[in-house]
Amino acid sequence: MMRFASVTDRLAGLGSDKWAVHMRAREMKHAGAKIIELTIGEPDIPTPTDMMDVAESAMRSGRTGYSNGRGEPAVLAELSKKYTARTGRQINPDNIMCFPGTQTALSLVMLGLAEEGDEIITGDPLYATYDGVVRATGATRVSVPLRPEKGFRMQASDLEKVITPNAKVLLLNTPHNPTGAVLSEKEVAEIGEVCRKHNLWIVSDEVYELLIFDGKFASPLDRPELADRTVAVASISKSHAAPGFRSGWCVGPKEFTQKLLPLSESILFGVQPFIADMTAYALSQPAAAAAIMKANFLHRAQMISERLDGVAGISAKPPQAGMFILVDIRATGLSGQDFAMRLLEEELVAVMPGESFGENLSGYLRLSLSVAEDKIDAACAGIVRLASRLQQRKSA
Repeated sequence: MMRFASVTDRLAGLGSDKWAVHMRAREMKHAGAKIIELTIGEPDIPTPTDMMDVAESAMRSGRTGYSNGRGEPAVLAELSKKYTARTGRQINPDNIMCFPGTQTALSLVMLGLAEEGDEIITGDPLYATYDGVVRATGATRVSVPLRPEKGFRMQASDLEKVITPNAKVLLLNTPHNPTGAVLSEKEVAEIGEVCRKHNLWIVSDEVYELLIFDGKFASPLDRPELADRTVAVASISKSHAAPGFRSGWCVGPKEFTQKLLPLSESILFGVQPFIADMTAYALSQPAAAAAIMKANFLHRAQMISERLDGVAGISAKPPQAGMFILVDIRATGLSGQDFAMRLLEEELVAVMPGESFGENLSGYLRLSLSVAEDKIDAACAGIVRLASRLQQRKSA
């Protein structure tokens, strides 16, 4: 019998159940059903033409060869400018590494920080891929409850309660997916102080930095006292409506990126130069796509809240940021999974059950805001109809 590496067992089947509603919706769609799909968070505006023009021009001028393991000079220079301006201290190219998207950045950063016997702390709720990112390292994931009464923002006191001698890394996400919560400067400082006290690394997933509706972006990377223990990851996927181009990065201490470079080079040796040129151009310009999406997503979140909040026992409050809104359907008596599956089968509306994002979202739904208003209107009507039927049966 052939043998396999233990990582294949740790990741076996991981995540498939979380996407059961989405996959069923795609099957029904393929069979001809007119499904309203609010499951996936993907920009619904095209990648800006000026960015694509830069990528095409770069390809035609011969920028299709090999790159280096850290990143192309032009994009490293633009990232250096961005983070130097943001943090108020010098961020050099040797503090930065480029990757094909945030997911790759997260995975390689975690492989460089944690291993079997370590604990990686995340919030709960959490983004659906974090389980895989953690398990791939061999480490154990430990949850900090993100409480609704605190707006799903991580609290330093809750973090401290779960720390053990094996804790190595805090994986922080602000603005947060799926809740849309934005940590304040005070909350980031308090969380950072706990990490300093217990000598934890902080990996900060900041992909929604430019999609904040309410509040101000705060990052542990921007705090001088946390600079030696923080690695931030981000990309142009959301901010510049360019998810398919797979262009991301990490920013952290020089010693860390030097240590990570050989590991990264053993998996991939650089990103595509023509995409790097497009990314450098995008970073040098105002993020026009982000401004458009932010206005659209906020309007749609307010629409959903107006149509659902307080109706048939449903609660739906606009998020602080991001591409999603949470809908609390606990009053119906169903789990998010059961409600979402019935909503799909009975109303042809596909949404993500909260349970896909952790135990603390049991009884919630996550709705994507990257869908046109007419479809959102129809989806809300379907949610109300199902919730009303359930309420009537409970009363009977």
